[in-house]
Amino acid sequence: MSESSASTLPPGRPSRQAFIHQESLSLDSSCFSSPPVTFLQELPSYRSIARKRTTILPRDKQSGTLLKPTDSYSSQLEGEITENLDNQSIRKYALNISEKRRLRDIQETQMRYLSEWDQWKRYSSKSWERFIEKAREMTTHLELWRKDIRSIEGKFGTGIQSYFSFLRFLVLLNLVIFLIIFMLVLLPVLLTRYKITNSSFVLIPSKGADIQCTVYPISSSGLIYFYSYIIDLLSGTGFLEDTCLFYGHYTIDGVKFQNFIYDLPLAYVLSTVAYLALSLLWIVKRSVEGFKSNLIRSEEHFQSYCNKIFAGWDFCITSRSVADLKHSSLRYELRADLEEERIRQKIAERTSEETIRIYSLRLFLNCIVLAVLAACFYAIYRATIFSQEHMKKEIDKMVFGENLLILYLPSIVITLANFITPIIFAKIIHYEDYSPGFEIRLTILRCVFMRLATICVLVFTLDSKITSCDNYPCELCGYNQKLYPCWETQVGQEMYKLMIFDLIIILAVTLFVDFPRKILVTYCSSWKLFQCWGQQEFAIPDNVLGIVYGQTICWIGAFFSPLLPAVATLKFIIIFYVKEISLLYTCRPSPRQFRASNSNFFFLLVLLIGLCLAIIPLTISIARIPSSKACGPFTNFNTTWEVVPKMVSTFPSSLQSLVHGITSEAFAVPFFMILCLVMFYFIALAGAHKRVVVQLREQLSLESRDKRYLIQKLTEAQRDMRNRLD
Repeated sequence: MSESSASTLPPGRPSRQAFIHQESLSLDSSCFSSPPVTFLQELPSYRSIARKRTTILPRDKQSGTLLKPTDSYSSQLEGEITENLDNQSIRKYALNISEKRRLRDIQETQMRYLSEWDQWKRYSSKSWERFIEKAREMTTHLELWRKDIRSIEGKFGTGIQSYFSFLRFLVLLNLVIFLIIFMLVLLPVLLTRYKITNSSFVLIPSKGADIQCTVYPISSSGLIYFYSYIIDLLSGTGFLEDTCLFYGHYTIDGVKFQNFIYDLPLAYVLSTVAYLALSLLWIVKRSVEGFKSNLIRSEEHFQSYCNKIFAGWDFCITSRSVADLKHSSLRYELRADLEEERIRQKIAERTSEETIRIYSLRLFLNCIVLAVLAACFYAIYRATIFSQEHMKKEIDKMVFGENLLILYLPSIVITLANFITPIIFAKIIHYEDYSPGFEIRLTILRCVFMRLATICVLVFTLDSKITSCDNYPCELCGYNQKLYPCWETQVGQEMYKLMIFDLIIILAVTLFVDFPRKILVTYCSSWKLFQCWGQQEFAIPDNVLGIVYGQTICWIGAFFSPLLPAVATLKFIIIFYVKEISLLYTCRPSPRQFRASNSNFFFLLVLLIGLCLAIIPLTISIARIPSSKACGPFTNFNTTWEVVPKMVSTFPSSLQSLVHGITSEAFAVPFFMILCLVMFYFIALAGAHKRVVVQLREQLSLESRDKRYLIQKLTEAQRDMRNRLD
């Protein structure tokens, strides 16, 4: 390079060409024997494109569109910005300050040539966007537990912070569910009962039901012993049974206001449909972002190593101990990746005899898992039947502990099953010869199925007892009226007991296990037994499964116990503070940490599974099992769902025909086919986006190879130049 070309550079900026010239590293044309075109054709990116052109011709255009120079990309981006200045903010584009200022000047110049109406629309849209941004900033300061969650994030990282954020989401979800039920069901009843409004109750008209079916004796007419209050509070019987907490309290047909009659049975069904639909939409909305990131995430192992080494650090960590824990977590992840690579290589080298042996062993172990699940389900079934058959004894005929044991026997068996089965699954998974990552996912999946299926087994057992009559005719009432005069209330009591017992177990484990363990490990650290025992780990998956278990109970029991979402809200608030104190003072984070993005998607996926499992028994109870004739707002209906066809029959004839057409098979089949086509379209679109991401990553890889190739050629040229000078 000549000195004149170097002198044309602006002052104050270091000249790379001048630096190379000072070091006698300038190159002449004699360094390369091939012409420039041949030299460029030796680049790895050019060879890759040429190879794709020879193999798959249609991909040539796609590769050409992806491999664009930076200048053409900038000009294309600038063209898009100048065309969409009305709709997009300049701050959303990844540009430097000078380019943003230039675009802002272009925007102001364009404003001068607009009409007053267009100028007013643009200024009003900008003002509205600024107002929305300010409102969002204000709402962030009103978030529940904002300071606590940020403190946890700073001390323990984003993985544990995502658990507490998920717990906050469940608190808000249950609060909204409670408000829906309160506004649609409870508020009209309270306004009428306490004479706040000029309204009156509309009693359920009698339709000639048998007098035997309308008998509903309250389980406890008087409280003789003091501990009866405690039993009633823990089990929902006695003085709580005839309160607004349970289904049997709402034995009215409606509320008559001045101008209309409020249909309470219809509102009861609509509130159930509303909170289930709201939960589904809210969960799907929150899980979309995590699903997108998991859908297009690359499985390339080299990239996984690079992400862990160069981008694996959590910069929210401020504590030294947590930083050391994060180091150990990264080391564990790298060891797990290397172990997965070793297992992958071992699978590739596995012979047919070894493959048959390992698959036979897995089949045998999975049979053991199914046997364990079947044994747990059968134990829950027997415990539920035993509890239902013996809980009708009078309280004064049994001692306090015996009565509580009978009432809480299904809850105790479910808790023991949820405690024992994860230990068995963790032992079995080691013999199945899976990779470490797949071992964790499969164990969590089995535990999720176990925890959530136990609730469904309990509900189905109750349904079978309700609809079956031993030596008693069920045709009279349609259900076992002798054992279950108001079966909806008794199912609600079972869900209430599960909720309360789960909270008691969490508090008992924290107070009587975690705290003593912390004291022993801290003050008796010289003993080798306590050193090996160590502090309790704050395992994120186990804690998430616990609160999802409680939320599934709430979804099922909200129909039978309308105030159960309020109980769940208070329960999750207590759990938040208990878990926070336990994390800060008694537990240590697990070495197997979760990223925030992976954690949020995993939490919501498990919660969505719980919602789907909750809908199944709830739908069967509403649509198939006959409603009680002695309590509740559906005493004149064979099933709860019959109130909906009754409401449709009051519509005009044209609207009725429209509703019947929508619910008919002639509409359902084409609608299902259209949904399948839309689903296939989005699946294909997601696959196309994933292929684009793969191509972009290939482009980045080719650019890095080009750089290495050019550096290698430059180094060879420098070496040749030095040899000539020497």
